[in-house]
Amino acid sequence: MVQASVKKTSVRLNQKLAIFGGTPTFGDKIYVGRPNIGDRLHLLNRINDILDRKWLSNGGKYVQEFESRIAKILGVKHCIATCNGTVALQIAAKAANLTGEVIVPSFTFIATAHALQWLGLTPVFCDIDPHTHTIDPQMVEKLITRDTSAILGVHVWGQPCNVEALSAIAQRHNLKLIFDAAHAFYSSYQGRAIGNFGQAEVLSFHATKFLNTFEGGAVVTNDDELANSIRLMVNFGFAAGYDNAMSIGTNGKMNEVCAAMGLTGLESLDEFITINHRNYKLYQQELGGIPGVRFFTFNESEKNNYQYIVLEIDEKITQISRDRLMQILHAENILARRYFYPGCHQMEPYRSLFPLSQEQLPYTNCLGERILTLPTGTAIIPEDISKITRIIRFVLEHGLSISQKLS
Repeated sequence: MVQASVKKTSVRLNQKLAIFGGTPTFGDKIYVGRPNIGDRLHLLNRINDILDRKWLSNGGKYVQEFESRIAKILGVKHCIATCNGTVALQIAAKAANLTGEVIVPSFTFIATAHALQWLGLTPVFCDIDPHTHTIDPQMVEKLITRDTSAILGVHVWGQPCNVEALSAIAQRHNLKLIFDAAHAFYSSYQGRAIGNFGQAEVLSFHATKFLNTFEGGAVVTNDDELANSIRLMVNFGFAAGYDNAMSIGTNGKMNEVCAAMGLTGLESLDEFITINHRNYKLYQQELGGIPGVRFFTFNESEKNNYQYIVLEIDEKITQISRDRLMQILHAENILARRYFYPGCHQMEPYRSLFPLSQEQLPYTNCLGERILTLPTGTAIIPEDISKITRIIRFVLEHGLSISQKLS
């Protein structure tokens, strides 16, 4: 009887799953972070206007309008648009006169650490709160030395850091506080829009973000002096007029076509968020109650962009690893992704520079082995979500059998 049951299960796996020879659920690949486009005709009209006027860069009317719109939406005094989020982070750190060591989570995209290292700063990796996935303020305080100049918090999935605790620590130790808000445009903390905290916050409008400018970023701040320094740095240090460099700078400007894309996306902002929230609720409903799976939930009394669908897979309970599940989904043309794997401290040059970090970041290490993000956004429909979740449920119901067969 046991042999018959095993044989029956094996037949079901072969029939249902592409990884064992079945037909993929989706004919075309479905991605995490597929770009939202907005109204194509509006975008093309703006691009045609740019071409007609022959003003392609250097603070044209579309960049100015985009900056103004972002500042108004967030309720901040200043928005300085940039060519991408990494350059925005580098310029913000440079303008804030950061030196020495900067405390930063390792559970973030590698660009966060690279932006610091590129400037000759030393990223000091801090562990995270395993519930919020953001930097742990209690651990931050333990890492402060006389060489520490700043804390760089990262809002993950649009889930804000514990801004209040980090602000108190920064004030107590006379440290600068900057936030990497690449995930968090249109999110809020205690009813106040992300973008209003610390000395500055850095946004990303990369193609994978729910609001994109093809490629782009911005620094937002309420600090007049800092904003002035950032504007100079973004444009080679030039003040008004030609040939008038006032300070060291670089070329970090956003161009007009990228700004046109951003403005077009802003017209559909409510639609993008509504679809993201719908998808989030559908996934939550379909994947709730599965043993060994934590579905990352948001505080719905706050604003959120809902651009990430995040699962934690506990292999001890599911009897199948996150990586095996991802492999199976990829065979079905569902390109689920690991975030952030491995942690920054496990990549070069940080793995060689800070070998002890591996032992000091247990929650980061654990989470890096468990996180899986799923496709969402305007590129998928409710029927797609039903198909995706049915596969995940099937795989987890047969976790041990599938693991053994794959091995």
